[in-house]
Amino acid sequence: MGKLWGAPLQAQGGGTAIRKSFFALAAWLMLAYALSAPAVASTAAPAEEQVTLVVSKKRHTLTVYVNETPVRTFRVATGKGNLTPEGEFTIANKIVNPWYLPKKIPGGDKRNPFGTRWLGLAVPNTGGYRYGIHGTNRPHSIGYSVSSGCIRMRNPDVEWLYRHIPVGTPVTIQ
Repeated sequence: MGKLWGAPLQAQGGGTAIRKSFFALAAWLMLAYALSAPAVASTAAPAEEQVTLVVSKKRHTLTVYVNETPVRTFRVATGKGNLTPEGEFTIANKIVNPWYLPKKIPGGDKRNPFGTRWLGLAVPNTGGYRYGIHGTNRPHSIGYSVSSGCIRMRNPDVEWLYRHIPVGTPVTIQ
C-alpha cells in the first residue's frame, strides 16, 4: 500500500481513503495559499477621481482638473469689470437649450445669448440661475471681459463640458 503525504492509499471501502487523502491535500493547499497571502488585506476603497474647474478671469480660461492635474483648457469670456464673482462655488444645475427670459428668447433659437447649454453656479442667494457657464451666439466675444457676469464658452466647448461635468462639481473663479 502506498502513501500520499502520510495518508494510506487504499481503494477498499468504496474509495473512502482516497477521498480523505484528496480532501487532506486540498485543505493543505488552501492553507498554504492562505499563508502566502499578505498578513493584512487592504480594505481601503480605490481613490475616486476629483474633478474641479478653475476659471481665470485674467487669462480668460476655464481649466478642467482631474486629481489636481489639468486635463483640458478652454478660452472663455468673463464679465465686464468685476461683474463675474470670485470665489469657490459648485455646479448647481444643468440645462439643455436654456431660455433667455429677459427677452423671452426660447432655447435653441439662434438669437439666444446663452447658446446651447447652461451650467448654473451656486453663488449665494442666486439659486444657480443668475451666474453660470454657458454657450454663446457671439463666439467672437470669447477671450474678452464682455459679459454681465457669466462665463461664456463656444457652444461645442460648453457641450463637451455639459457631457463631462456633473452637478456638484467644485468651481473656483479667480
